[in-house]
Amino acid sequence: MNIRNRKNEVEVRVAAACERSGRKQEDIKIIAVTKYVSLETTRSVLDEGLQHIGENRWQDVKPKWEALHERGTWHFIGHLQTNKVKDVIGKFAYIHSLDRMSLAKELDKQAAALGLEVNCLLQVNVSGEESKYGVAPEHFFDLAAEVSKLTHIHITGLMTMAPYEMEADATRPVFRGLRELRDQLNDRQIFPYEITELSMGMSGDFEVAIEEGATWVRLGTVLVGKEE
Repeated sequence: MNIRNRKNEVEVRVAAACERSGRKQEDIKIIAVTKYVSLETTRSVLDEGLQHIGENRWQDVKPKWEALHERGTWHFIGHLQTNKVKDVIGKFAYIHSLDRMSLAKELDKQAAALGLEVNCLLQVNVSGEESKYGVAPEHFFDLAAEVSKLTHIHITGLMTMAPYEMEADATRPVFRGLRELRDQLNDRQIFPYEITELSMGMSGDFEVAIEEGATWVRLGTVLVGKEE
């Protein structure tokens, strides 16, 4: 199946999930996760009108970014080491994986040096899995309060990764939990603006994520395939 056919199939599934949950399809933005595919395939993704590209590691995305960065909107969705901030700052429109204060301070420092504001999402380990990155829910509001003091970071939303489940519906409590944290964050008015985005849902569970409020879904295999 080619990218155009996969895209059409994904859009049908997104529309169905929106209909089930009373949401508008235009409120859901699809990030094509291209970390497992080549530069040529990534170019094809953009050619098919998919505007958002998600990548995990700078050393892997570097040749793609250098060739294609003037096209589309680039999202850094992987774990970000503090010493790699200098590589990604200013290159990605969104960083989805802000999960600790040391990283926030380095992002703020590098953004200040470049005279820009960096859009970040706070990554939360809602499931509590040891293998997952993200701030624990019990420490989430403390981290948010500290990040809110930094002047070159703009928090646009929250991100999480659900456990791999045979039944996608088993991920529902994780996605619901992230939405509830966002709503509580807004109620507490920790930031002087509304936090709107929820980056959650991948190839195996994106329909459930949409039903629970996702605004960004990060789709790899189901959308762009996988190359060896």
